[in-house]
Amino acid sequence: MIPVDPFEQRAPLPMATQVRAQYRPDDPREGQVESYPGGPDTARGDIGTAQAAAQGTAQARTPGRHESAAWVTRTALCVEVRDPQRANGPKAEREHGGKSGLIHVFMPPLARLEDYLELLAAVEATAEDLGVTIVLEGYTPPRDPRLKLLQVTPDPGVIEVNIHPAHDWGELVQHTEFLYQAAFETRLSAEKFMTDGRHTGTGGGNHFVLGGATPADSPFLRKPEVLASLLLYWHNHPSLSYLFSGLFIGPTSQAPRVDEARNDQLYELEIALKEIERNRQVYGADMPPWLVDRTLRNILVDVTGNTHRSEFCIDKMYSPDGPTGRLGLLELRAFEMPPHARMSVVQQLLIRALVARFWREPYRAPVTRWGTELHDRWLLPTFIWMDLQDVLAEMNEAGFAFDAAWFAPHFEFRFPVAGELQAMGMELTLRSALEPWHVMGEEGAAGGTVRYVDSSLERIEVKANGLNESRYVVTVNGRPLPLQSTGTAGEFVAGVRYKAWAPPSALHPTIGVHAPLTFDIVDTWMKRSVAGCQYHVAHPGGRNYVTFPVNAYEAESRRLARFFSMGHSPGRLQVPPASIDVPGSREFPFTLDLRRQGA
Repeated sequence: MIPVDPFEQRAPLPMATQVRAQYRPDDPREGQVESYPGGPDTARGDIGTAQAAAQGTAQARTPGRHESAAWVTRTALCVEVRDPQRANGPKAEREHGGKSGLIHVFMPPLARLEDYLELLAAVEATAEDLGVTIVLEGYTPPRDPRLKLLQVTPDPGVIEVNIHPAHDWGELVQHTEFLYQAAFETRLSAEKFMTDGRHTGTGGGNHFVLGGATPADSPFLRKPEVLASLLLYWHNHPSLSYLFSGLFIGPTSQAPRVDEARNDQLYELEIALKEIERNRQVYGADMPPWLVDRTLRNILVDVTGNTHRSEFCIDKMYSPDGPTGRLGLLELRAFEMPPHARMSVVQQLLIRALVARFWREPYRAPVTRWGTELHDRWLLPTFIWMDLQDVLAEMNEAGFAFDAAWFAPHFEFRFPVAGELQAMGMELTLRSALEPWHVMGEEGAAGGTVRYVDSSLERIEVKANGLNESRYVVTVNGRPLPLQSTGTAGEFVAGVRYKAWAPPSALHPTIGVHAPLTFDIVDTWMKRSVAGCQYHVAHPGGRNYVTFPVNAYEAESRRLARFFSMGHSPGRLQVPPASIDVPGSREFPFTLDLRRQGA
């Protein structure tokens, strides 16, 4: 130890050029930045010149024996014997510690994978010679395309697993099936059952990351029109956004669509896609990769400007923030973990086929202005399924043989049947539909402020077959439904938006609960209900379930117990107009909102 006056003036920190010069010129992270044709050649020359000058300064004098080289910044390997009880807090270490200890080795940051592996081998060999057990911590190995990385992270309620990339389809299927089987063998699953019997995903994302082994191999940097095609195609086909997502959708969800973030975002997206096309014509195959990031970074955001919470996340495409952001990767976030491996595999198959299709021929079509139709028509299962069939028909025409039956499990899992009713040659089917939840304003709570999510609002689809629209009308709690034709004779669909329960923090606290929902098929000629059913959001007998369903059979029994194919309104009725004369809302013509009186 050298005694130093703490008030003495310290030597200045080394210049950035001096620190950069200590890293070898073949740093793989620098190589990722410079490995593009037509890339930042000017910047490369400047960096090379600065490195050469800095190396000459740093290597002007070699430190002598036992001399402390103050002008050289080094990393260090830290070794510490630590009591395992320390992780449980100071009190546990004080009362129960001291009985044993483990050697913790803190790995330093290194620039080259070879150096990291050489140090790791030396640490392992030393531990083996001494016969001791060690715990590795500290910095992970530097990113390298030769290195496979499997990360397991505990999140609230779920375990997040980031698996290493797959190089071909067979490897991708093997990874997915192995992951599901390993989870099953450790008593984990990708599904859960709610107390009312609803079958949902775990809430964890099933995000897909696309790219290449290196940024130079990324299809989105080699052909930016592939990324533009995916963005445009996803926007024009809302089924791709909503069929595979979780319960929480909409502007404040984890993966909002571009047209859900801001009203004018779609206009800006159009300009951005035109700019990508124009720059491709200017630069050709040598288009700088940073142009893709700069063009789309401020458009693929949520309402708060968060670039990560977006349906298409390009945080790791070619971000200027650092080398970990310049990996040429695209993350698709609007996917929830399906309950079975084969369901996940068919999702990945569709994504791979879309990328292959747009690689051969970019997708060029006008950008659809969905407006309020996005949260009206496209939240109903019938129209989502029709849109998906359009997608599959286009894929088959492009040479990719897809069968709609492959996606039937996704449809039934996402939109389970609540109940069915047959009467007078007519059939009424109730299905769960989608509902974007609102995020409430900030409220004070212990330790700070919180923002609740209003999950009290639900939506259900009513589908009628064989209905004579000039004679019959379907009512819910006495209010006529604005049934809309699906294009098939006698087939009509409408959505019902209702308040299912009354949480302490919700929109419109003075509006009561609308459940149970009573549906009637009313004969306007005879002025009476010919059939009806009831749908309950909880146990109809008032039973309060205290445990979750143990399996899918118990969950299904709870769902079926909430539907009765009886209970229609008796006697002569104050007859509403027939279905053909029931006016729909001008903003949401496919949905009846029970919260709006007289609307």
